Amino acid sequence: MASGTVAVNLRGGGSRVTLGWALLALGLALLLAAVWTVWPYALDAVPPARKTMSILLTVLGAVSGAFGLASVASRTKGLIPALLAALLALIAVEALLRAYGVPPGLIPTPTRVVQALWSARAVLLQDARVTFVQETLVGYFAGAILGILVALAAVRFPFLERGALPYAGLFSSIPIVALAPVIVKAFGLEWTSKAIIVAITVFFPVVVNVVRGLQSTNPLLLDLMRTYAVTPAQAFALVRVPSALPFLFNALKVASTLAMIGAIVGEFFGTEGRGLGFRIQIEAGRFNLDIVWAAIVVASVLGIAFYAIIQWIEQRYTRWHASQRSNGRTT
Repeated sequence: MASGTVAVNLRGGGSRVTLGWALLALGLALLLAAVWTVWPYALDAVPPARKTMSILLTVLGAVSGAFGLASVASRTKGLIPALLAALLALIAVEALLRAYGVPPGLIPTPTRVVQALWSARAVLLQDARVTFVQETLVGYFAGAILGILVALAAVRFPFLERGALPYAGLFSSIPIVALAPVIVKAFGLEWTSKAIIVAITVFFPVVVNVVRGLQSTNPLLLDLMRTYAVTPAQAFALVRVPSALPFLFNALKVASTLAMIGAIVGEFFGTEGRGLGFRIQIEAGRFNLDIVWAAIVVASVLGIAFYAIIQWIEQRYTRWHASQRSNGRTT
């Protein structure tokens, strides 16, 4: 009886997923038809009948795709649902922008952004190298290493924790927009000034989280180490460091997004003519918004990839922490 019920449930779930893929395919087809309906026309010369048809197809395609995506996402893991949602959204935006005749100087269509990515790829790659490699990575690692060292000193010497650590929380609340022009004026227009901005942005969350992680060690484990006559250095490496790793990686993941933001914002206040932030600022002034969005896409891809790498490293070195949490939820 139970096996029969399970079989029915499996068949029901499979039919639901099949229906979801069918609705998703129908939604994509309707959205592509909406784009095709207004594709041959200029943005300011779309006939009213074509415009109405395109909008109607867009609405129907979005609704069908949304219902299909909901069914597929309930049974599918990984990045597939997110990628499908992005594909639906981009095609719908393409159709609506073309149907309503929105000027490229106001909001460019996704196809224009893709064309800008290809035509300006050499310049964007050079800007990405300056912003990500020279400014973001150098500042990120400098701020993270300095933050870890300060956190270790604060835990080792309690007077530093009581006297200096409160200022870390205070300075971390300073908006980077207010801090960036001061640092750029003080250290010049070179990439080093933006790396300093990134290092300051990364430093404070790392300090606060590492201190919390080192202090979150179970006292019973420390007593057990003393019982076995383990030296303080060994106890630190065997107990305190593993306890602090989840806090450290949490800070590193947060700082990875802040680092890209800090580098790009710093470039708004002065550069040597290179960088994604400079490119966004200069092309926005020229109303080349397709280049602006292309630079934003490059910065977003780099930021997401950087975050994903840190998350992968975290999963590799803190599997024991995830298993502990799952066991705690089970018990």
